Amino acid sequence: MATRRFPAPTDTPDPAALDEFYADVAEADLQPLWMQEGLMPRTPPLHDVPFRWRWKRLRALAVRSGELVPIDRGGDRRVLAFANPGGDGLPYATSTLWGAVQYLGPGEVAPAHHHTPGALRFVLEGNGVWTLVNGDPVSMSPGDLVLTPSWCWHEHHNPGSEPMLWFDGLDIPMVRAMDAIFFEDGPDRMTNRAVDPTSRSELRYAGAPGLLPLDAEAPPAHSSLLAYRRADTDRALTRLLQAGAERHAAVRFADPTSGADVMPTIRCSMHRLLPGARTPTIRRTGSSIWVTYSGAATALIDGQRFDLEPGDVFAVPSWAPFDLSATEPTDLFSVSDAPVLEAMRLARTETLPAQQERS
Repeated sequence: MATRRFPAPTDTPDPAALDEFYADVAEADLQPLWMQEGLMPRTPPLHDVPFRWRWKRLRALAVRSGELVPIDRGGDRRVLAFANPGGDGLPYATSTLWGAVQYLGPGEVAPAHHHTPGALRFVLEGNGVWTLVNGDPVSMSPGDLVLTPSWCWHEHHNPGSEPMLWFDGLDIPMVRAMDAIFFEDGPDRMTNRAVDPTSRSELRYAGAPGLLPLDAEAPPAHSSLLAYRRADTDRALTRLLQAGAERHAAVRFADPTSGADVMPTIRCSMHRLLPGARTPTIRRTGSSIWVTYSGAATALIDGQRFDLEPGDVFAVPSWAPFDLSATEPTDLFSVSDAPVLEAMRLARTETLPAQQERS
């Protein structure tokens, strides 16, 4: 078969013809690859920046929002979203993850709605609140993880006398990038629902490790268990350390019916560091948001040091070197986009020599 030959470009192209060509390309809504810069970088560019939001300031502003902004003026929710300084003003903690602190005052109800972005709540302060998830009332207490997965109806009730504050984690940036966001308001709120001490999802799926209802159906796209209690997380971390973990133990929140992540787009984990512990310096594709639940620790992210107190929240960009160290027993909750990276075969992790703090 004869080899097809293309005419070689001239050494000195006609400037007028070249200008006309580029004008025609632009008019056709095309862009020549040879004119692109940065389209295929050797490593991921860090658009997000490592950043920490201090709990003392977060809490003060959340309380002020409760005093000044009724829920019906805040899109049915009184939420302060974390805006990464590298995110061009978008209300995203990272390029793939939404994080926020939500405040629900005494006697308040955040009415029902649902949306395609998946959401979770990690409780930081307060008691007595419950969330109705697809008709299942789920109580909330500090250290609990409560799921409101994609397209599940949910509403929040505070019948008590104290406010509650919690961390919200959602996959809004990912869903928005795929043009797949849908939202609907729910039926009129009802404040007189009786709340059982244990949700139906817990009665069925949190009875004992390794035991499931015999009639358990095929798992949905999200976890069949909607609430993960602080006492269970604490016990699991304690036992891992007793089993020989090296001053750092971590657990992944999983669907008890499948072992998969609690939602297809978000991984949740809890970490415990003992005094003197330091994790390996690792960088990985995909970003994460961390919430300091208790203790005192230091995060070193791309050479930047962040000293952490209970309630502090920080963002770790994709491919940024990251490690943690603790001066007292410390628990941290984390959300990441790892399930998406793994499903797309884009997950990559490197262990590096211990990084040094930049002066």
